[in-house]
Amino acid sequence: MREILLFLGILFLSVTFMSCNGNKNGTVSIDYVQGELEKLAPVELKCDISTLSAGDKKALAKLVQAGRIIDELFLIQVDPLNPEIKNQLEADPNRKPVLDLFNVMFGPWNRLEEDKPFINIGEKPLGAGFYPPDMSKEQFEAAIKANPEHEKDFTSEFTVIQKDSNGNLVTVPYHIVYKDMVEKISSLIKEAAELTDDPSLKKFLELRAEGFLTDDYFDSDMAWMDLAGDLEVVIGPYEVYEDELFNYKASYEAFLCIVDHEESKKLEKASAYLNQMEDNLPIPDEFKNFNRGSSSPIKVVQEVFSAGDTKAGIQTTAFNLPNDERVREAKGSKKVMLKNIAQAKFDKCWIPIVNTILAGEPLKHVTFDAYFNHVLMHEISHGLGPGIITLENGTKTTVSRELKELYSTIEECKADVLGIYNLKFLIEKGVFSKDLEESMYASYLGGMFRSIRFGIDEAHGGGVAIQFNYYIENGAFFTDEKGKLNVDTEKIYPAVRDLAAKLLTIEALGDYETAKQFIEKYRLMTPLMERLIDELKHIPVDIRPSYPVLNELKEID
Repeated sequence: MREILLFLGILFLSVTFMSCNGNKNGTVSIDYVQGELEKLAPVELKCDISTLSAGDKKALAKLVQAGRIIDELFLIQVDPLNPEIKNQLEADPNRKPVLDLFNVMFGPWNRLEEDKPFINIGEKPLGAGFYPPDMSKEQFEAAIKANPEHEKDFTSEFTVIQKDSNGNLVTVPYHIVYKDMVEKISSLIKEAAELTDDPSLKKFLELRAEGFLTDDYFDSDMAWMDLAGDLEVVIGPYEVYEDELFNYKASYEAFLCIVDHEESKKLEKASAYLNQMEDNLPIPDEFKNFNRGSSSPIKVVQEVFSAGDTKAGIQTTAFNLPNDERVREAKGSKKVMLKNIAQAKFDKCWIPIVNTILAGEPLKHVTFDAYFNHVLMHEISHGLGPGIITLENGTKTTVSRELKELYSTIEECKADVLGIYNLKFLIEKGVFSKDLEESMYASYLGGMFRSIRFGIDEAHGGGVAIQFNYYIENGAFFTDEKGKLNVDTEKIYPAVRDLAAKLLTIEALGDYETAKQFIEKYRLMTPLMERLIDELKHIPVDIRPSYPVLNELKEID
């Protein structure tokens, strides 16, 4: 059926598009498509590679080539039909804006409009390209029940679910499904390993090249934690947001970055307090997790290039990896802050938003440092709290496996809330200046609507909607007589602490039903939110970066 829709969509591509805005004639104009592109402010990301060694520059050039294949690979993960749609768009120069939007969104669904299609291909499958498009949750769960010995393969981050000749669900490893592209990526990574002057990067790349061919990334994740040179490289399948059925399947992505050693040292002091932050969590001691590794390196970097899942629609500001709980228990996790991305978002989106919706008092306290440090604490907080848990029946499992498709929303919400909770803790410990507290709350409130504009069905936007509505309900946020947003400085911290306790308890118990009820109650688009979002319609939602340094790397290669 979807193949028929694809054929019809391509057949009429030059004259008709599926409406994303409810027009009765069922068409979308190029003006509409152009308007969606204008929601993403063009930004040239400057990045100085002159400090890199000759070998690292050559290695970086090879990794950019690998990253471009990651783009192709993720496009197929989103939907196997995507390459054919892209070919048709590329053949019609009159549809250049549509091709541009397709490339930004990695498919024909608008990620800024809750995945509404802008080409006549129908709704996006919740399971993306990881499952048969006609497979239901019940069929998947029934297959596991009938084959309990294969449950690990069915729920693996690195398998695609397909149907055999008899219509039965079977699992196929990533390195088999995507064999040709995976082998090309692995080969380029091996070449980069031979070129780099950094022994820690060489070790990681050698192991990661092998990981692409086996879907076993444990050893390379462990080596990634020890990177100590001038390049910060992430390449592989990590995040599970694209799998909206279960949040099981990982998408391929890449970050290629240059480390800012001086800025990194300024933030390293926060990682020394990991155990104290865990101990300070507002949950009973039996739920606290002191088994995760105590290592928590923090890197401030300048992004040279990104690929795949991370650049689909909204750009990543920071990340906390790896996601493998075995690595986290052995070594902890690494927080990477993309400072040139953060600064671009702050200038192009954040400041215009707070100038529009905040009352005068909190507005004067908004700062880039408060925003940047909350992002840092958000990433640190992903590594705190329950990870591997034991259920009441004695089953050992993980939070993500128990919360399934709800996990990403609950976890992103938790990391945001704990980001504020832990930032206050470190202010009290003298790690950050006392002056940061007032600007922390103001910047936190002002920035919420940047995420809500991504759509509340998206994990980050949904998590922020939960926070905003909870704080409004508890009087921590309120509107003044002019309809501007303000913060009650007496109520905000107790509300943060209480919300953190609720989210952490849901995770500690692996409580799917409570998570579902909590999301249904608070992840709502209220009239207040709708009004404020309408006031922001003239402001870019996010950025659309370009990388001029790639021309320099092309000459090196």
